[in-house]
Amino acid sequence: MSTFNYEKTKQSSDQVADSIHPFHIEVSRVDLDDLKERLNQARWPDELPGTGWERGVPKRYMEELCDYWKNSYDWRMHEAQLNEYPQFLTEIDGQNIHFLHIKSHEPDATPLMLIHGWPGSFVEFLDVIDPLTNPRAHGGEAADAFHLVIPSIPGFGYSIPLSEPGWTPWRMAEAFIQLMERLDYKQFGVQGGDTGSFIAPEMGHISPERIIGIHLNALLTFPSGEEGELDQLTEDEQTRMTRLETFNDGYLQIQSKSPQTLAYGLNDSPIGQLAWIAELFKRLSNTTDGLAEQSISRDRILTNVSLYWFTGTAGSSAQVYYESMHDEAAWVPKGRGTVPTGVLLSLSQDTTIRGLAEKKHNIVHWNEYKNGGHFFALEQPEHFVEDIRMFFRNIQS
Repeated sequence: MSTFNYEKTKQSSDQVADSIHPFHIEVSRVDLDDLKERLNQARWPDELPGTGWERGVPKRYMEELCDYWKNSYDWRMHEAQLNEYPQFLTEIDGQNIHFLHIKSHEPDATPLMLIHGWPGSFVEFLDVIDPLTNPRAHGGEAADAFHLVIPSIPGFGYSIPLSEPGWTPWRMAEAFIQLMERLDYKQFGVQGGDTGSFIAPEMGHISPERIIGIHLNALLTFPSGEEGELDQLTEDEQTRMTRLETFNDGYLQIQSKSPQTLAYGLNDSPIGQLAWIAELFKRLSNTTDGLAEQSISRDRILTNVSLYWFTGTAGSSAQVYYESMHDEAAWVPKGRGTVPTGVLLSLSQDTTIRGLAEKKHNIVHWNEYKNGGHFFALEQPEHFVEDIRMFFRNIQS
């Protein structure tokens, strides 16, 4: 599925490897019609009576969501909103990298990279862009301003196609440091959640002298196996450890072991792609018996899903799981990071244990929130912005 003139971009990149090219999203009418036709021709599976979310996405919910995507959701309107932000393409280490670059009007703004995870995209950060770049219009001060760089992880969104195997979080970290250097940012901060919470600390290991601070959410922490390291866990931490041990890791298993097999189904069926992502938004957002739409708008969810569909990145985005699980270097101890690090913790969804985090990260900021889940920037953009402001104020004071 081709929805932008990649060949033209590639030719330009081949001519000048280090150049940066403006980019504009423009999904073709052919692809829009193709999506609607596929939704019209959906072949629905049977469902066992009396079952619900415990077996996956219920059929009734999927039928409703599909109908909304087909008849009510307006891609062109959301495409125009995405195109309000300056977007670019560049080539680094043979890989096409797509990114947003929004400069603040404040001359002394701090450069900050925001890194998404799976099944997210740069769409996760749309509601925090203006408050971070234009703080005085959102209750902040000039000193709270940031120049934002928001890349699409290789294999996600318009950072396609994947150039070759081997795009591990470490290699992505190296590419993102090169991207900031190409933009002439000598020192900068990094924020990452989910996959981004793996990439951002790697950037700190690679270039600690350039990274002024690392802010993380949806951070995973794992026991090292040391005797007694879990003996002093608080009741809340024990709950988080149980959450980690009992989480349905079917997504992790298939994406880390057979991403290409998965790609055939999701790349060919928009219903399959929608269900694959919709379940994670339901399970990982801050809801109980409700739906993800309680904390994230349905249109925002569908914009994210549509981006995966139109770019055909179900398979390439899954590759980061395969690379992470098969990267022997990732399991070699690097030592504790030295860059000042802040952690934003969702009490409802995260599994982060502070004692385990402090063994690997230089934790200087730790905030816990009752509201907001795994997709914190989408669910609680105001708290997300304030936590970033607070962290960088403290480390730069």
